[in-house]
This record gives sequence, C-alpha cells and structure tokens, in this order.
Amino acid sequence: MSDTLSRLADVIESRKGAAPDSSYVASLYARGRDTILKKVGEEAVETVLAAKDGVADKLIYETADLWFHTLVMLAEQGLRPEAVLAELERRIGVSGHDEKASRQKG
Repeated sequence: MSDTLSRLADVIESRKGAAPDSSYVASLYARGRDTILKKVGEEAVETVLAAKDGVADKLIYETADLWFHTLVMLAEQGLRPEAVLAELERRIGVSGHDEKASRQKG
C-alpha cells in the first residue's frame, strides 16, 4: 500500500509548477493553500456522510478522495506520505490513551 501512496505522491509532486489548465492538481496548487485545505475539509465531510450511509462502495470512493486531497495538502507543505506512515508505525502497540497523553505534555 505504501508503494501506491509513494507513487501517487510522486505524481502529485510532479504537478507543482505545471500550468493550472494542465491538470486538476496543478489547478489546486495555483489556487493556493486555502483552496487545498478547503477541499480536504469538504472531502472529510463527504467521507463521514458516506460512512453514516453505510454503503461500502461509497465510503471507499469518498475515502480515496479524502486521501488524495490529503496527499495534495502534504505535498503543498513539502511533506511526503512516508512521514505519516512512519508516525503510524511509531504508534503501533502504543495505547491510544498513552499516545494522546504524551502529546498533551509536549
């Protein structure tokens, strides 16, 4: 799976600096961070609504949209999905309560 995310991140990264009319991602970059963040928020809401509906195919589709736009957000900020995967890996085997408490201390 991480290979898929890495490959997609490479494609998204390659769209930086491209003409806005050449791709959807290039058009998001051209419109700036606020547009990208708004799109992530919209996709998050759509994903929650799909989960509430309980239709698996719809939830998968909307989650893919959310992940995609999250990858665009990360790329816009100079980050890669591998950093998020490393953080998730770090959390494996750590109690969610303990992990949350450690963030509140720092």
